[in-house]
Amino acid sequence: MSKVSVPFSPAEKGWILYDWANSGFSLIVVTAVLPLWLNSVGQNINMSTTQTTSLWSYTNSLSTLVVAFCSPILGSLADFRGWKKPAWMWSTIIGAITTILLAMVPSNGFWMLLFLFFIANIGFSVANIYYDSFLTDIAVPQRMPTVSSWGFALGYLGGVIPFVLFYLIRGLMSTHQSIMFAFILSGLWWIIFSIPMLLAVHQSHSIPVPSHPIKQVLKRLFNTMKHLSKYPKIIGFLAAYFFYIDGVNTIITEASLFAVSIGIQMNQLLTILLFVQLIAFPSSIIFGRLTKYFTERFMILTGIIIYSFICLMSLFITKAWQFWLMALLIGSAQGGIQALSRSYFGKIIPKKYSGEFFGFYNIFGKFSAVLGPLVFGNVAVITGSVQTGSGSLLIFFVIGGWLFIKYA
Repeated sequence: MSKVSVPFSPAEKGWILYDWANSGFSLIVVTAVLPLWLNSVGQNINMSTTQTTSLWSYTNSLSTLVVAFCSPILGSLADFRGWKKPAWMWSTIIGAITTILLAMVPSNGFWMLLFLFFIANIGFSVANIYYDSFLTDIAVPQRMPTVSSWGFALGYLGGVIPFVLFYLIRGLMSTHQSIMFAFILSGLWWIIFSIPMLLAVHQSHSIPVPSHPIKQVLKRLFNTMKHLSKYPKIIGFLAAYFFYIDGVNTIITEASLFAVSIGIQMNQLLTILLFVQLIAFPSSIIFGRLTKYFTERFMILTGIIIYSFICLMSLFITKAWQFWLMALLIGSAQGGIQALSRSYFGKIIPKKYSGEFFGFYNIFGKFSAVLGPLVFGNVAVITGSVQTGSGSLLIFFVIGGWLFIKYA
């Protein structure tokens, strides 16, 4: 069978670049800058680190819950002819503009920072529902693994480049000026690199717009829930995805705590974070290319096996070099398992209802972020060992892998 590579179409290129566009928000705003800046601003109004950290967590959780509950309705509305692209565009504009507005908040504006982040994070998450669902519009099924993998790959690189730019320039400015620069850079990066998708990507699968769209959407969602037995493969996949992606996300979010517990300093931890991003870039592409020789199911299971090994390995990690090795394994599988999960789901859903079904996909991804940290934290507290807490996440990959093999 021929393995000739086919160049990306303009629509595929535009779609892929959106992952590059919004990744600055994920890495710079959500991960690296805003949490630390909020802590500093909180201290200016006599708030403790515990208070600022808890309020940051609550805001993150609340914005996630809002999107999770609304995503099936928002996704279903986008299935109407001509609605998906405007919905994506306005979500992107809201997210990017509120990100830039973070730079205008004074150094005592704690509550305004939280409010703007709340809106920006909702814009970011809702835009991603539409972005994911556009995969069925711009790529035929056999192209989806490659296109989705390149999206994740460029997303990692698109987060690293503005972050490194911020890191190099911040020494030339005051702390407040460097924070303002980070927010403006993230917002402008998001807007500028969204333009190719705006120009080249169009909705090709849709249903006619009814006279009462909201009523029709609610009726359609009710019927989908009522007749879920018609979609056993979709149900099986979502159940498996809920568990294994919970393990993936928990390892990502708890890695810093794990590193600190074995004595890794902040500067080295930042270097490791960039290392994971750089490893994830080519690894995501490799995962996608391997689907030309192996099935997507095989490659997703490969990712689950790698993460299972990471959990077992974490039980014995006590030194920095061992954590570097774990970071290498995380980077090698992180983007691949996420990208192929997205493309596999895109293949098994009805194309004209892609918005609706990616709304459900979003729900399972969002709510899966709750159980893993709960298990990790409780096991770590009970045993007094962060390593044991990390090792306990193996159960998510065992259950997820079994459900995937049997039902997806």
